[in-house]
Amino acid sequence: MLDRAWSGQTKRISPEAPVPVVNIQDEKFSAGGAANVAVNITALGAKSALIGLCGEDEAAKILKSEIQKAQIADFLCSSPLPTITKLRIFSRNQQLIRLDFEDTNSSEYCNLIRKKLEEEIDNFDTVIFSDYKKGALNEIPELIKVAKRAGKRVLVDPKSDDFSIYRNADLLTPNRGELSAAIGEFDDTNILEKTRKCLLDNQIGAILVTLSEQGMRYISADEDIHLPTRAREVFDVTGAGDTVIAALAIALTANYSILESLEIANAAAGIVVGKLGTATANILELTVALEPERARSHGVVSKEELAENLKRARAAGQKIVMTNGCFDILHAGHITYLQEAKHLGDRLVVAVNTDASVKRLKGENRPANNLESRSQVLAALQSVDWVIAFDEDTPEKLIEFVRPDILVKGGDNNPETIVGGKFVQSYGGEVLALSYVDGFSTTKTLSKYEAGK
Repeated sequence: MLDRAWSGQTKRISPEAPVPVVNIQDEKFSAGGAANVAVNITALGAKSALIGLCGEDEAAKILKSEIQKAQIADFLCSSPLPTITKLRIFSRNQQLIRLDFEDTNSSEYCNLIRKKLEEEIDNFDTVIFSDYKKGALNEIPELIKVAKRAGKRVLVDPKSDDFSIYRNADLLTPNRGELSAAIGEFDDTNILEKTRKCLLDNQIGAILVTLSEQGMRYISADEDIHLPTRAREVFDVTGAGDTVIAALAIALTANYSILESLEIANAAAGIVVGKLGTATANILELTVALEPERARSHGVVSKEELAENLKRARAAGQKIVMTNGCFDILHAGHITYLQEAKHLGDRLVVAVNTDASVKRLKGENRPANNLESRSQVLAALQSVDWVIAFDEDTPEKLIEFVRPDILVKGGDNNPETIVGGKFVQSYGGEVLALSYVDGFSTTKTLSKYEAGK
């Protein structure tokens, strides 16, 4: 299928009918249907090939161009029927309507798909059947036999309410409505019993049912695994099922356990529903999504490690906050402003003066704690993501390297004179001075200690 998206501004209601008038300003094309599954696979770093039916029309040319750009092996079979096209119209990030152009009388061309599958099957490890009930997979029982005879793993995204046509598949990925149509209405008390009966009756290995806001549930003869949804905010569910089956296929083919594979698929789905239209997840986004809240990437880092971490964070749309200081003796004033700094964004980078730099700034008797000690204490704070040292008198070069979205210092600083502030403001970043907790000072603390000796 070819997915087309028109978008524009809506400023008035039509005088002809109670509908919005959309001034179309942008048009985008993307590979849809089974092609979107293949695009998701390549976006996550695996190789894929696409077998299916398309027409001999302009939509087919555009679709093939999209497939080529995604580096997918093109095994599409041409037929006299028009290429199925879905046109979605958007305004203000909301889908207003979808228009479908299709002719599903494709049964007489199903043999083209079987022939191509038989020719190419030995070159691949896993076969995904994306059944959209448009006619191209009317011979799916025979196609599954072809794949299983070749010893391949078979995953199916089903649309039929008769799961017997998917006999011998390893895994089906229906949504709630599709599973209900196949096994009857279900709830938490009987879903397990009904699903396992369906598996047994049809010799299907397992079912992974997506349950919208309730997440996903994997059921096999001997396992029952529930995964809560990973999406923070849902913008559009278009293509989420394609992402689930694509990520799951890659993980299983790479010999991850079923639990690990489910977690990967769940995280990938959480990414794409946070995007508008037919979307994919990439490796950087998925890596970030799979990190625990306190990820292993946190801590004291080199410049090279920081660059990689920043790249991953920005790929996930995260806001970078940066601050700097000697942090010789960590006190309540430091803790307060570091916590405030972290709340301004998603990741907090703390630049720390080296011991030599502290001596030049504070005198020969400083620092009281060496760089390693100061860095480790800072890295242990929940509010701090990455700690990096700098040897210059000011962190200006490091600020230029990080390019934070927000640069902050403690409340005893003037935002207009904060080092690196003008550079950050030059590309639209913010410079802020945060809370100052009176009565706390490293110099005062050390003076009291010296006086009491």
